[in-house]
Amino acid sequence: MATVKAGDSLPSGTFSYIPWTPKLEDKLACGIPTTLSTDEWKGKKVVIVSVPGAFTPTCHANHLPPYLEKYDQFKEKGVDVIAVIAANDPFVMSGWGRVEGLKDKILTLTDTSAAWSTSLGLQLDLSDKGFGIRTNRFAIIVDDLTIKYIEVESGPGVTVSGAEEVLARL
Repeated sequence: MATVKAGDSLPSGTFSYIPWTPKLEDKLACGIPTTLSTDEWKGKKVVIVSVPGAFTPTCHANHLPPYLEKYDQFKEKGVDVIAVIAANDPFVMSGWGRVEGLKDKILTLTDTSAAWSTSLGLQLDLSDKGFGIRTNRFAIIVDDLTIKYIEVESGPGVTVSGAEEVLARL
């Protein structure tokens, strides 16, 4: 159960990620991980979409692609940053972003051990499937570090955290 709600300040967090550069077009390039703090989003409108895992069927085929397809619509609504988070390592997240064709449009952030998601009460225990603790499937709209929208999927599939629903809430 989420411990934050609309109107709350976004809890601080730090994520690892590999910024996209043209060098990453080379399939053998790996990039260099760096960090990003949620504090860097002060004064910005940010959409955070969280998935249980990169390359997993629903996340890979149904959840992330519509965000890229509707990227221009998000920008038209004043969104400065779209970020997808998962508990996968930054190299996997970068590889997933490259396969999805995200380039520099959507950040692929690693929520190491789902620590930030857990601090929000948004972790998902998939130990019974051999995946351990993951980030749950959710979406958050943040404006100047204030949560404007937060919804968590109650079961399989993509509804309240999908691109269409988030666009409607902007």
